[in-house]
Amino acid sequence: MTEQLSWGSSHLELRFEWDTDSPVRTVRLTRGDEELAVHAMPLVEILTADQGHVPASDRLVHTELGSHLRYSSHAEETFEGGRRLQITQVADGVEALITLESLDAAPAAIRSSVTVAATGERPIVLRSVASLSMGFTPRYGADDKFDGWQRLSGTGDWLGEGRWTRTPLRGPDFPPLAEDLTGHDPRGALTVTSDGTWSTGRHLPVGAVESADAGLALIWQIEHNGAWRWELGEDTAGGYFALSGPTDADSSWTRLLRSGETFTTVPATIAVGTAFEDALAALTDFRRAARREHPDNAAMPVIFNDYMNTLNGDPTTDKLLPLIAAAAEAGAETFCIDAGWYDDSGHWWDTVGEWLPSTTRFPGGFGEVIDAIRDVGMVPGLWLEPEVVGVRSPIADSLPREAFLLRHGQRVVEHHRYHLDLRHPAAVAHLDAVVDRLVADFGVGFFKFDYNINPGPGTDHEADSVGDGLLGHNRAHLAWLDSLLDRHPDLVIESCASGAMRMDFAVLSRLAMQSTSDQQDFTKYPPIAAAAPISILPEQAASWAYPQPSMTDEEAAFCLVTGLLGRYYVSGHLNEMTGGQRDMVATAVATAKDLRAFIAAAHAHWPAGLPGWTDPWVALALRHGGEELVSVWRRGGPAATELHFPHLAGSDITVQTVFPADLPEWKTDWDAATGTLTVQANDTDIAARTLRLTAHSLSRK
Repeated sequence: MTEQLSWGSSHLELRFEWDTDSPVRTVRLTRGDEELAVHAMPLVEILTADQGHVPASDRLVHTELGSHLRYSSHAEETFEGGRRLQITQVADGVEALITLESLDAAPAAIRSSVTVAATGERPIVLRSVASLSMGFTPRYGADDKFDGWQRLSGTGDWLGEGRWTRTPLRGPDFPPLAEDLTGHDPRGALTVTSDGTWSTGRHLPVGAVESADAGLALIWQIEHNGAWRWELGEDTAGGYFALSGPTDADSSWTRLLRSGETFTTVPATIAVGTAFEDALAALTDFRRAARREHPDNAAMPVIFNDYMNTLNGDPTTDKLLPLIAAAAEAGAETFCIDAGWYDDSGHWWDTVGEWLPSTTRFPGGFGEVIDAIRDVGMVPGLWLEPEVVGVRSPIADSLPREAFLLRHGQRVVEHHRYHLDLRHPAAVAHLDAVVDRLVADFGVGFFKFDYNINPGPGTDHEADSVGDGLLGHNRAHLAWLDSLLDRHPDLVIESCASGAMRMDFAVLSRLAMQSTSDQQDFTKYPPIAAAAPISILPEQAASWAYPQPSMTDEEAAFCLVTGLLGRYYVSGHLNEMTGGQRDMVATAVATAKDLRAFIAAAHAHWPAGLPGWTDPWVALALRHGGEELVSVWRRGGPAATELHFPHLAGSDITVQTVFPADLPEWKTDWDAATGTLTVQANDTDIAARTLRLTAHSLSRK
């Protein structure tokens, strides 16, 4: 007899089905009043050494063990701020418990993880365990299952973070195969992976599928600071997605479970909406609800950092003191001394790890500079790269060999650095002592945690595989961040990893903000800044605003606009600017302070479409409470562009220039029938504006 269970919220409900001959499968998705019978997929997929795929493939799904699982029990409970469902299945000496959670503040999102236990006498060798697998195309639909469906995915690189594309599913990735004639599901899939510890260094752990015809979009994120995999596939009966942490095939991960031992996957979250931006809004709500509570979440103080296009890792007392005064005059609330403050030699890359202030750079003592920051009312901040130790650092010899990532007993070296293994208590004790000392001795209230190497697949020391060792370190890293913030609850920490090579939600559920790039060409920054809210919260996106004295007013305004709809993050030689230039920076900082409450509650969308790397016009909009803030950048091309706001069609709007208010306004023309705003720039090819759109007699569609 077939049994069913429905669970979720009024915004997103899943229906599961099982019987004595089949595992628990997701068979229906309900969004509001709309129900969709979806391609039925096993809820849990487990690949082991002694049970592979049926048919043979390299997928996360179609595992033999997954098909053998049978329902055992389920339990529902509520907790503060949400509800939880746990379904237990058993087979072949294995117990699989999937945990699904829905937060009251994010009712259109569900988080999932799976715990596998070895219950028999025979050990289990895990090769992959999907955190969630699910069909998304209609169960009974058109012959072409992918007709009208699109994939949205992002790639990253140093200086080119968050490049998003929208691609039809039916095409090069999924050509028509006539697989129905074989009687077997296809073997291939579109796989997106990340290896090592730059979790967003090549591909992004966020993806989506969307169908305008079905009025449905699903977006997902894998919440892990190490290796992960997501895949899309086509079966004879429909399309599916599957989400996972490290796997044997992709990242040299296997895990041996002896009788009574368990393994839990990294969490993954899905959210739904009528279209991509709607689903992203639901995921944004989840990110806000699931992140660590911290005073900074609402305060969002403006940061001045001395690095980008300014001191470039060469701070001294003489260079810093005038910058500190100028940053305070501009209205910055935190001043971060970036790389180099610990260096006496001028060649610090392979000596880092001790984190003691330089004596040659600060002849009057480091405290003189810190006191200068505090005396003008700013919070002192420091750059730190805690997870690495240079090969010439004294710390490299003072810590035990086992405190570092190892391969066959040798310490892993990457770009003249060793990498700490935070599973080891000596590594944790060293980092705790460093941070606690800097907080106690100098009153540091802000850290920029950078991360500039990727140590590769992992460590084989005290691990079933190198991938298993790395997963243990990844989790120990998160535990260290938690303990650090427990000891210093007001400490504000920025995540940086050569820009944004590690901007996953595992880290950003804990840390306050994320550097979005190291891009030094200000004309290339807009697509990075505009796309950032797909991967992270708008209020966490710290895109550099680094105007320079040599810039024209329009170029300086362009730089200042780039960071305005995020966490405001300023640099530049402010002390060398004219009075008028400093006034422009101060106005931008004051504007950022006025906007931050709006930003922390808003949802992002893209009225000019997803930003392309070479697009002449780029736009990012934030929506909240009937108002829109829109940053628009022009990088050559035609003098005018169209911005689309279909949700405002039928309304009259008022357009106001938020920044820069002192430069010539751009002409705008509103078509209420289509919800289209035409924006025309002036004669300058490189220019930007942030606008406010206020709707009147709003009639939403």
